[in-house]
Amino acid sequence: MSMMKQITDTLLMVRPATFRMNEQTVVNNYYQTAGEVTKEDANQQAQQEFDTFVAQLKAVGVRVIVVEDDPTQDTPDALFPNNWVSFHEAGTVALYPMFAENRRKERRPEILEEIKKAGFLIEQTVDYTALEQEEKFLEGTGSLVLDRENRKAYCALSPRADKALLQKFCKDFNYEAIAFTAYQTVEGHRLPIYHTNVMMGIGVDFALVCLDCIDNPIERMQVKQQLTESGKILIPITEAQVDQFAGNILQVQGAQYTYLVMSSSAYNSLTKGQLAAIEQHTHILHSALTTIETLGGGSARCMMAEVFLPKK
Repeated sequence: MSMMKQITDTLLMVRPATFRMNEQTVVNNYYQTAGEVTKEDANQQAQQEFDTFVAQLKAVGVRVIVVEDDPTQDTPDALFPNNWVSFHEAGTVALYPMFAENRRKERRPEILEEIKKAGFLIEQTVDYTALEQEEKFLEGTGSLVLDRENRKAYCALSPRADKALLQKFCKDFNYEAIAFTAYQTVEGHRLPIYHTNVMMGIGVDFALVCLDCIDNPIERMQVKQQLTESGKILIPITEAQVDQFAGNILQVQGAQYTYLVMSSSAYNSLTKGQLAAIEQHTHILHSALTTIETLGGGSARCMMAEVFLPKK
């Protein structure tokens, strides 16, 4: 076993200030649907969902570093920080190029200062953001589902996940790239899923994955094999469950137990058998994130940026 841990007890979360449906991301995030709410109501509801979720995480002993979004910036998706930043064991921070222009303003240096203030060491920053000029994107742990112990980076290629950039990340951070394309059906057409973390998540000794999203049988076999070879018990989920964000999950370390964190819609979509399979490995924590999921097209996993940095 390597010294790398798969899960952490510390999360960065950004409390929304201008949450609404982002018109710049809806072009390729087919999970977003317009609701009949005003911007003010949408933001207020998202804040309530956010606060309840954070309280639940803290109640089980997860450390949550909450940073307020900057209300002067128009950043409707700021509550999904895992797309622009990732924090690694060696004290390295990665900054990622983002597809939507208004999401690029989410990368605020003061957020990294808050992480330092919380007692963590940032030794170096690997900055891929200049690639936005070339229209090349890789959206953090939205695009990358990392098996940290086995150094494998699973990536569903899409307009937001560039293959060459995946390879560059893997070289820089010592991962093996496992690239494939995952699809969802939109009005009868098979279109690429925008983020890998919608259709799969990897825990310490298990993985939730929707193999049905991977249309190419060779790629499907490869993903299955790679996970199995790494000793992960596969818990398959369906495309209908992916639509309820059952793949958008993250295992975290609490004070006494580990928890698989998900939204209530994800939880309610899972069968008794699937829940029992998960509970053989970990506890389950779920929170209602309806407004965030409907308008934002992202769920629990997207809201949590894991902090693996060394402590000062």
